[in-house]
Order: sequence, then C-alpha cells, then structure tokens
Amino acid sequence: MLTSLEIAGLDGIVHGFFTRAGGVSRGIYTSLNVGLGSDDDRNAVLENRARVAALLKVAPGALVSPHQHHSAHAIAVETPWNIKDQPRGDALVTNRPGIALAVSTADCGPVLFADARARVVGAAHAGWRGALTGVLDATLVQMETLGASRGDVVAVLGPTISQANYEVGQEFVDRFTAADTANARFFVDSDRAGHARFDLPAYIVARLETVGIGQVADLGRCTYADENAFFSYRRATHHGEDDYGRLMTAIALTGA
Repeated sequence: MLTSLEIAGLDGIVHGFFTRAGGVSRGIYTSLNVGLGSDDDRNAVLENRARVAALLKVAPGALVSPHQHHSAHAIAVETPWNIKDQPRGDALVTNRPGIALAVSTADCGPVLFADARARVVGAAHAGWRGALTGVLDATLVQMETLGASRGDVVAVLGPTISQANYEVGQEFVDRFTAADTANARFFVDSDRAGHARFDLPAYIVARLETVGIGQVADLGRCTYADENAFFSYRRATHHGEDDYGRLMTAIALTGA
C-alpha cells in the first residue's frame, strides 16, 4: 500500500492507498480486488478485504465501505455494518477508534481526511460527478458535526486518472463551465475534434483548497498509466475487458 507523509506523521491514525498487489484474485482482477460489485470470486474479494483490514490493524468486520453511487452524501459511522447492509453514499467519517473507513475506486479520486487534534477522520470517493456536486464539502460538514475544525484537517488525494488519459466530450466541458466559468482551466484540447482532456486531480485539489482545509496534498499517481500498480475502469474499457478490479483506500483511528 501507499501512504502519505502528511497523514503518516499524525499520531493515532493509520491509513493506506492500496495498490492492486498483495491479494488472491486472478485474471483481470489480479490481485487485490476489493470490489464487492465486481464479477470476481466472492471469497477472493472477501479475503482481499480481510488483508486490507489486517494491514490497518482492525478486525475484518470493522472495515466498512458504502454502496457508492457517485453522490454527494457523507455518512457518520458509529458502529461497523455488515457488508450486505451497506448504506448508500460516497463518503464516510468517524470519531470512533478501531473502525476503518474505506472507499473503492478505479480512476475516480480517493480522498482521505484527518483532524488529529479532534480525532476525526474521513474517506471520500470523488468521481467527477461527486466532486462537482459537493461530496468533498459534505465530508467536511460531517466531520465538523463530530468536532473537527477545517483549519486542522489534512486532506490527501490518492491515485486518480490523470489529465493525459481522461478524454471527455464537449457536453462534459459544458457541464463544468456552466457550474463555474473558472472551471475551464481544468480542460485542455484533445487530439480529437469536439473533445478535451479533463484534469480531475487538479479539480479535486482546487475544491479542497477553497473550503478552508489546513493542508491539501496529492500523491500524483495515475491509475490509467500504471497497469502494474492500479486498476483502471477506463483502461479496462479501452482493452475491451468485461469487468475491472477496484482499489481500496482506507483510514482508521487507533487507540481508545
């Protein structure tokens, strides 16, 4: 797994931006596929999730993730839930030690949040739709309800598809510039007429920087470009594959 220096330096918090290595899945899912919604062998996925939990030093049942649907909904977690009963949402926050908050991605932006002073952490799945409609803002609001202060929050963006590999149509550009004309700066012309390349990481970082967070960082890793390290929905589509694996990003408070 990858870690961030910004979060690793905080006491009482463990985290990881997990790569595709270290699991038991095979074929297009090799090897640490955590996607409950994928067509991978269910037992392999559960074993992979258990390995993630072990690395975070929490019980397998204490690793929680939502049923993601590209929303701006953030959930405060008080107790772990059964994976069969995942609530719908795209971000989780908690102030309870021993619960690992996890989101899955395969090109979208995984963002971890931590306020070490208030002992509140969060994890968000920020695809273009969630980022545009406010999932990052919603995560912070939920953290504040648990006592966090934005000025004390560290937020780190994990592996995400880069602008060089994210081609979009004109209607996509229009949606962003209609929301804010300044969003035009996140697009450059593509080689294909009527298309552009979107800088999702830069957009996510900009959204984080405008809401008063104390420190924002980006690991700067592209899921599409590094096939050995990461799963990528867009790369799998371009390769004509029937499905794709999912990466996990997680964070937890330690201690009592």
